[in-house]
Amino acid sequence: MQRPRIPSNLSASVHQRLNMYALAATASGVGMLALPQAIEAKIVYTPAHVVIGRNSKIALDLNHDGKTDFNFQETFITTTSVGEAHSLILSALPARKANQIWGVNHHASALPAGVRVGPKGRFSYAKKTMAVDVYQDGTGGSGTCGGLWNNVKRRYLGFKFSINGKTHFGWARLNVACITKYGNHQVNGLLTGYAYETVPNKPIITGKTDGANHIEQPVPASLTSPTPKPATLGSLAMGSPGLSIWRRKQSMDVTY
Repeated sequence: MQRPRIPSNLSASVHQRLNMYALAATASGVGMLALPQAIEAKIVYTPAHVVIGRNSKIALDLNHDGKTDFNFQETFITTTSVGEAHSLILSALPARKANQIWGVNHHASALPAGVRVGPKGRFSYAKKTMAVDVYQDGTGGSGTCGGLWNNVKRRYLGFKFSINGKTHFGWARLNVACITKYGNHQVNGLLTGYAYETVPNKPIITGKTDGANHIEQPVPASLTSPTPKPATLGSLAMGSPGLSIWRRKQSMDVTY
């Protein structure tokens, strides 16, 4: 049979020290809970297969919040100042003023995989031309394709856009084909995927679809055609003389 324990009488100083230890441990636990949790960077990637056809407008909602961030648009224009010239123009444009597209002047850059899209990017708020097909009636169906996106595969648009007042970065991957033969004129755009970074102001890498260091390999240069400069609005308005000047410029300088 066990003998009953007799509680020991602790001195007041010992009680005070024990109370201090308990308070310190409690405060430490509360402090750990109060520490802000680190924000985990996350890339949200969405595969797609969306055709951008003639006289069509495609809305792009990068973060799936029900609001359009950017639009893709293909328009058909006829000018009759000198003869009759036609043009098919594939463009990208921001849907809101806070949103911007990476480009040079009014031309959208066709970025390869592995480009860092972030605060140092060449962004601006404006409608940007991707590819243009210009042709005239009575020319036997011939035409001239131009633009930084003329006949490219797996190239990227860089985006800067706003989510709840904060800046985020993203990209869209597209193939673009310009067809001008046998009287058939088309500028076909195909959206194959898009992504954005969930952490505000954090750059995203074109072709990177997750948190790992996986980046799509760029298309070999041998599989892509030279990228002529787009026709200016002035050359389109000039009709036949403008087209001739533009074609001569392309033959002398086909790289941007």
